[in-house]
Amino acid sequence: MADRRSFGKKLSHAVEGGAGWLCYAFFRALPLDWASALGGWLARSIGPHVGASKRARTNLRRAMPELTEAEVERVIRGMWDNLGRVAAEFPHIGRFKIDAPDGRIAVERFVEIVDGRKPDTRFIFFSGHYGNWEIATYVVTQCGLDVIEVYRAANNPFIDRIITRARGVIGSELVPKGAVAARRALSAMQEGRHICILVDQKMNDGIAVPFFGRDAMTAPALARLALRYDCTVVPCWVERIAGARFRFVAEEPLNLPKSGDLQADTLALMTAVNAAVERRVRRHPEQWFWLHRRWPD
Repeated sequence: MADRRSFGKKLSHAVEGGAGWLCYAFFRALPLDWASALGGWLARSIGPHVGASKRARTNLRRAMPELTEAEVERVIRGMWDNLGRVAAEFPHIGRFKIDAPDGRIAVERFVEIVDGRKPDTRFIFFSGHYGNWEIATYVVTQCGLDVIEVYRAANNPFIDRIITRARGVIGSELVPKGAVAARRALSAMQEGRHICILVDQKMNDGIAVPFFGRDAMTAPALARLALRYDCTVVPCWVERIAGARFRFVAEEPLNLPKSGDLQADTLALMTAVNAAVERRVRRHPEQWFWLHRRWPD
């Protein structure tokens, strides 16, 4: 029985992987703007009607109860449009060059913040699943910084290979979340390198941190690294302007709490991190990934 389940899982992964490669090749063959538009149309046409959208609606109503039902549906439709575009733009990551004449990426305040710090400053750049988050690390590496990118590996190894291949143009070291990432992040800090990380996924063994008025289980690794190595923590967002055009925005670095109580300082910093994500999501809620099981209830 166990062998059958194992075989069934491998077969399912192979089928999903094959479909993933076909989709990747199809969207890569299209011009970028066509791919983005088609991906958005397909996702916003189908996504609002699938079961996962029920969770998104529940999350949205609890997080932003001031929205009307019509506004909730507008956000859900916009979320799917954005997700479809992100997926379709994924094979074209290498096209998003900050110095390209097509002007697809406008960089705001990032260079000024980085250049305004001492040469030996260690940075932690964080973002969330907002806009086209896949482009964020690529912008950082194009600005000349040596970074490692901590990411959540896909459950399907075939899909994970597609993701790794597409991200190969970014120029960062990819490290899957977990014990390996923790050790590699420590080494990177000691080497004077920088870290890019997404912070808005649920971590069951994390710490409870407020997010949209309710506690959300949040990974504390960012705060622990920042406090240990006195890092400069910078919120960064890839905000979709229109179609496949974006604004990469860096905000002022967060203040590091230094009370001497590690547990309290960790909670304080992660509270500031979640607050930064929340502020950005409230600006354009349709650009955030409301499908996450972000809260325990």
